[in-house]
Amino acid sequence: AILRGLDEMAIDPRGLVVIHGSTVGTNAVLEGKGARVAYVANRGLGDVLTIARQARAALYDLQPAPPTPPVPQGLCLETGGRLGADGQVLEPLDGPALERLRRELHRLAPEAVAINLLYSFLDERFERAIEAVVPEGVFVSRSSKVLPELREYERGIATWLNSYVGPVMAGYLRRLGRGLAPARLKVMQSHGGAISAEQAVDHAVQLLLSGPAGGLMGVRHVAAQGGHRRLLSFDMGGTSTDVALIDGEIRLTSEGCIAGYPVAVPMVDMHTIGAGGGSIAQVDPGGLLQVGPQSAGAQPGPACYGQGGIRATVTDANLVLGRLPASVALGGDMTLDVQAAGAALGELGARLGLPATAAALGVVRLANEHMAQALRVISLQRGLDPRDYTLVCFGGAGGLHVCDLARSLGMGRALVPIHAGVLSALGMLVAPPGRQLSRTVQGLLEAFSDAEIDAHLQALAGHGAAELAREGITAYTRRDSLDLRYEGQSATLNVPWEGRARALEAFHGLHRARFGHALDMPVELVNVRVGLSARQAPPELPPQRQEGPMRPRERVAVHGCERPVPVYARAALAPGRALAGPVLITEPVSTTWVDAGWVVRADPLGNLTLERR
Repeated sequence: AILRGLDEMAIDPRGLVVIHGSTVGTNAVLEGKGARVAYVANRGLGDVLTIARQARAALYDLQPAPPTPPVPQGLCLETGGRLGADGQVLEPLDGPALERLRRELHRLAPEAVAINLLYSFLDERFERAIEAVVPEGVFVSRSSKVLPELREYERGIATWLNSYVGPVMAGYLRRLGRGLAPARLKVMQSHGGAISAEQAVDHAVQLLLSGPAGGLMGVRHVAAQGGHRRLLSFDMGGTSTDVALIDGEIRLTSEGCIAGYPVAVPMVDMHTIGAGGGSIAQVDPGGLLQVGPQSAGAQPGPACYGQGGIRATVTDANLVLGRLPASVALGGDMTLDVQAAGAALGELGARLGLPATAAALGVVRLANEHMAQALRVISLQRGLDPRDYTLVCFGGAGGLHVCDLARSLGMGRALVPIHAGVLSALGMLVAPPGRQLSRTVQGLLEAFSDAEIDAHLQALAGHGAAELAREGITAYTRRDSLDLRYEGQSATLNVPWEGRARALEAFHGLHRARFGHALDMPVELVNVRVGLSARQAPPELPPQRQEGPMRPRERVAVHGCERPVPVYARAALAPGRALAGPVLITEPVSTTWVDAGWVVRADPLGNLTLERR
């Protein structure tokens, strides 16, 4: 599709830079289609990934079915090279042990190897020695490179994931790179920074939220141009909805999760639920309406796509209610089958004892509640009032639900960016190349001098600067931070590093804001972190030119509205001129439903700003 698009636009690839957001790695993990990985650990610790954290997915299920181990027992290898918590050698790794390991790897013939030795972040020589005996051509990941932090299980999972998706990503990026030549290819990382395709393969685990990270970069850029800095965003696509909170900067987390596996590398702080335009509505055995997480996907898609789908979806419900006009051509050329949507909702309604329109309204309300709850998780449950933020929606389906969600959360402002259906692509263009690096440096904070902490941070920054230099980048901004906790705690909070006194003050304040109290206890340093971001001017969006007179192109019946609702093309809106809802605004990649009680204006860039009256 990428190559076909470039060909249709007649773009010359010479001198071109293509920035790509991919779900190839994510899909490989979700579908269990990654590489065959051999896992190398210290003697007695080969089953760490299988044992995991012993946390039950269902609290009251006392006999849960055991999950499938990430690595089969026959591919878990144990060897020497064990370090203590102080970095001292407890069990050496000699030549005969390495030779045995080399022979075993030859016999197993894995596609990739993941090496995870105890406390390797203190001394990586044993992991490097094992890497040297891995057969040529086999993909290798070392925990001391992938995630040099404490917590054996989380470090091991990150290293395994890197090897599990690395060969898949390598093959995909090589094929794409050949097709794009001589253009240069860069890839979006989960933390919102771009990386060259050549280096991306070694950081495969950093690509698992590649696409969603682009969306947040796009949201922040577009909103900032309109003067909005405090944002609650939701990206509603066909299968899922991603929600996030942006307070000037995009929040990162090292406590993400993919397919039930903890992903401890930095990624955008996002909450995802199975609610999208293609989410299937059905009646459960108890007679209750359910929406999602199953999706009709792109093939066959919702019933209204006319591709053989027969099950009712959220998109079908919006079409039946009139919020998605029947005259809209999705993507500019896909016509909608209103009769198929009506038949699907009619069948659903019959099972509920309701007419089709009532069933459609129930589907939309239930989908809205799922998304509103997700927005509460990342705002109210963290002690933040959503009324202090602007709700920003993007993705092809987001504009149909923005007013309902804002009302559910008591919010009075909303923003629908221009080209909302493809905003993630814009985000990848404005995202600068960058790196996020971390290393465990553990001990009471008071035991370290500022100079010692600065030295650890400088060493990390040197590694990141060297990687950026290989991409020709020498000018960058740098953000230093620490992971701190009270002595005896297990969880950490990340605070900026501007000296010990300010770090302590920031930690106590953040702990009080997050948990309602601060403690008179020693504070422990766990990890040091450095974020590097290339200095580059993001592209400015051009002013939106009004195309034609500002008048409705049609009026349509919408369920719940006494009079036909006017439908405007977004390109025909005059900047600054107010329209009172109910009104529908259409464009090729999305449709916005402005409910009664809301006023909408287009700003000079074409973004829609909505306010409750």
